[in-house]
Amino acid sequence: MARCNVSTIPPGAPFVDALAAGLLDRDGGAPGRLAEGVVLLPTRRACLALREAFLRLSGGGALLLPRMMPLGDVDPDDVEPGAGDALSAVAEEEIPPAIPDLERRLVLTRLIVKRGGAFARADQAVRLAGELARLLDQVQTERLSFDALAGLAPADYAEHWQQTLEFLGIVTAHWPGILAERGQIDPAERRSRTIEALAERWRAAPPDRPVVAAGSTGSIPATADLLAVIAALPRGEVVLPGLDRESDDATWEAIDESHPQFGLKRLLARLGIGRAEVADWPLAKGVAPPPEGRAALLNAALAPAPATGRWHDLKPPPAAALDGFERIDCDGPQEEARVIALRMRQALESPGRTAALVTRDRALARRVAAELLRWDIAIDDSGGQPLADTAPGSFLRLTAALAAGDAAPVPLLAALKHPLAAGGLKPGAFRAQVRALEHKVLRGPRPAPGFAGLARALVSADAPARLRRWLDRIAKAAEPFAGLLARDAAALADLVDAHLGFAEALAAGDREDGASRLWRGDAGEAAAAFFTELIESAGALPPLAGRDYPALLDGLIAGRVVRPRYGRHARLHIWGPLEARLQHADVIILGGLNEASWPPDTGADPWLSRPMRADFGLPAPERRIGLSAHDFVQCAAARRVVLTRSRKVEGVPTVPSRWLARLDNLLEGWERAEAFAAAPEWRAWQGLLDRPDDIRPAGRPAPRPPVAARPRRLSVTRIETWRRDPYSIYARYILGLKPIDPIDADPGAADRGTFIHKALDSFVRAHPETLPDDAYERLLACGREAFGEALDRPGVRAFWWPRFERVAAWFVEVERDRRGGLAAIASEVAGGLKVEGPAGVFTLTAKADRIERRAGGGLVVIDYKTGAAPTGREVASGLAPQLPLEAAIALAGGFARVPAAPVDELVYWRLTGGEPAGEERPVPGEASDLAADALAGLERLVAAFDDAATPYLAVPDPDAAPRFNDYAHLARLGEWPGEGDG
Repeated sequence: MARCNVSTIPPGAPFVDALAAGLLDRDGGAPGRLAEGVVLLPTRRACLALREAFLRLSGGGALLLPRMMPLGDVDPDDVEPGAGDALSAVAEEEIPPAIPDLERRLVLTRLIVKRGGAFARADQAVRLAGELARLLDQVQTERLSFDALAGLAPADYAEHWQQTLEFLGIVTAHWPGILAERGQIDPAERRSRTIEALAERWRAAPPDRPVVAAGSTGSIPATADLLAVIAALPRGEVVLPGLDRESDDATWEAIDESHPQFGLKRLLARLGIGRAEVADWPLAKGVAPPPEGRAALLNAALAPAPATGRWHDLKPPPAAALDGFERIDCDGPQEEARVIALRMRQALESPGRTAALVTRDRALARRVAAELLRWDIAIDDSGGQPLADTAPGSFLRLTAALAAGDAAPVPLLAALKHPLAAGGLKPGAFRAQVRALEHKVLRGPRPAPGFAGLARALVSADAPARLRRWLDRIAKAAEPFAGLLARDAAALADLVDAHLGFAEALAAGDREDGASRLWRGDAGEAAAAFFTELIESAGALPPLAGRDYPALLDGLIAGRVVRPRYGRHARLHIWGPLEARLQHADVIILGGLNEASWPPDTGADPWLSRPMRADFGLPAPERRIGLSAHDFVQCAAARRVVLTRSRKVEGVPTVPSRWLARLDNLLEGWERAEAFAAAPEWRAWQGLLDRPDDIRPAGRPAPRPPVAARPRRLSVTRIETWRRDPYSIYARYILGLKPIDPIDADPGAADRGTFIHKALDSFVRAHPETLPDDAYERLLACGREAFGEALDRPGVRAFWWPRFERVAAWFVEVERDRRGGLAAIASEVAGGLKVEGPAGVFTLTAKADRIERRAGGGLVVIDYKTGAAPTGREVASGLAPQLPLEAAIALAGGFARVPAAPVDELVYWRLTGGEPAGEERPVPGEASDLAADALAGLERLVAAFDDAATPYLAVPDPDAAPRFNDYAHLARLGEWPGEGDG
């Protein structure tokens, strides 16, 4: 190599500012000289950052800037393919165009579907196609050939790997021909060929102007070759980011792929120079130098494993190395986001100060952006927002799920309650119709499938005609799309066109058409671009089953992001590690420093095992960790740095980043760990952000409504509630608050009891005297009628029906034994009793499950229990007064068709269908005495609540709390029990 001009900007120095200042000083301020040069940078964002640095250094004055171009030296996992492919020095017509990413995934999906096997469905194959596209890019980036696949899995490997390689061989054998037929190449290959063409051009005819390549580590082989050419140019120069020239030779030789300096070590080997030959880029006046000792501290902490044994020989760093270097461990992501937002907000208190959050954790980035909105700060997040999570993206996914799901309640409401849904009405009027539909037919058991089933349910519920017409309009808008989704084969283009037609119809407002509302703003434009590309590429995929479309759409839209336009807050930023490598802020916050987040989880390669990757020539997964470690060091070497992490994420303990663990171990050995910790007030301050000035726990509710508003009529089952939890009676009968069923509810225990009661009542009414020979089969027929459509649910069919069959067998056997001694049976018989109270007559009502009249004239009152039956103690104490009160009504002749007579016995029939299937549990004690005590207790209860001073307390006796309480949340039971009141 005739000449090699390589320099480095140390970590901690503001890279683009130092680069811009050095270029300005070198040209001596001569007008036009700066514009003669070419500067190659890793990414487009780095080019923008360098332009801004020139603007800062010139004080806003006019400058003729050098030509700046992105190299495309990026990790394919971090950005979309081809994002940095803009080397306009090579004419476009010399290299075939790159196949668009979406089109490539669809073509690969077609190949995978054609291959069949476990991924024969398009919606499954599209995800595997994404992994296959990633492998294609890796192979072409590393300049490898798929011809070497055949020998990678010898017979001693697992059969799985041999099948995988066979599959890859089939796909890759067809892929070059497919691209050639289309006149296209893969994005990674086009990037490499473009860079190679530029390198060859400059090698053959060196430019006569300055060429500077800055900030690249040469991780892509083609880029490394180009850097070697630039370094040898007469007026070329390579500026490396943060080369470590202070470590000893033994440490340097021990560096492996996971080390932050591995990429630079490999690049220097490619350039054919040693570290000593790399010069320092001159730091011009006005460019802040890196903090003393910080880079040395980081290099020592992240030293390769063989070198850590020499830690005890190292001298402690100077105090300046830890000045402005803080660490905050938070309890969870929300606390971490608030701490970060506070630190960024504090930066704004100093005029001109800037702050940036650098993180790989996109969820943390979104949380911080949301927290900053409390101060009306809109921040620029370079990572963008997933298109699938934006308003248009989520709306389009929900409308696909709605049409594919036969208008099932959950997907239906999710789509109709979306902010973009208006259906041709004002949004408020549309929401009112959705709520009416929900309360009429969607809460409780699911209606029959489809919009037709909803329409029939509305008719059965006697819904207003306006609501039925509204639903009919939505059904007609969805009909073309739903029809295609029901087909076994439909063209993707037709599906997309019908989908967008339905989505636009549903998004239409009273004054705007659906397209105007749906495709508005950055997110709408990004969604429109995605679907335009999807329609253009749809021909690459053969017809698919319509039911697979929603999942296919989810797979294709995953990974698409909406990047914000510039013009948000000028002094606060959120950067990814790649963007942050060359940029600078006065306060750098490195967030989400947990394993599997930063550094990233290397994951499992679905195609090649680790040994197979090595034999093939692909880099080890640790290469990504090394690149990420380099970004970490570049950022952590800044003058003011805050390192944050969460101890738990979603309730699961996390593992601190290995770099934090290294720093901890090194600093503890020097007894300097305390200097690394942040002041504790930051976590305390974040806790105050949403804390009210005064916290007053809710006490036990004790409402005292006027006597005139208090109920004068209750059933025997509600009397038990009245005894155990008067507040529930207040909420239900005075406030008029009735519990609503869950949406699309599976039948619960109460529904099972209703079904069994209905079946037994139907059977007893049909056979009031003698039982037929086929009594068991007839009872099962009554059960099928009672269960009705619930039997179509797998859970009911699998668990409840077998239990009912066992209950039926037990019931028929008991009936045959009892019928001979009975004169009559009354089933599900209604009755009532008047009770005098201070405020007037109180009416007690009841519906007895079964009342038997024995041949001797006495009555037996029976209650069916499909759950737990009350104990004798609960009945005797008045906490379970249902059966005794029914006995009191029977004694007074209050039941229809049951003349007054003595009550001989009170019995619970426990019908669980378990082991045993049924059980008779007589209530101990004389029935007449129990009835008299219960009636006296009721009279006392009526008298007490006829006094306006008597409150409706919530659970007066916690030991006698009801088993089920629909109003516990309203009474806020979780707040007041600890107070000891009452």
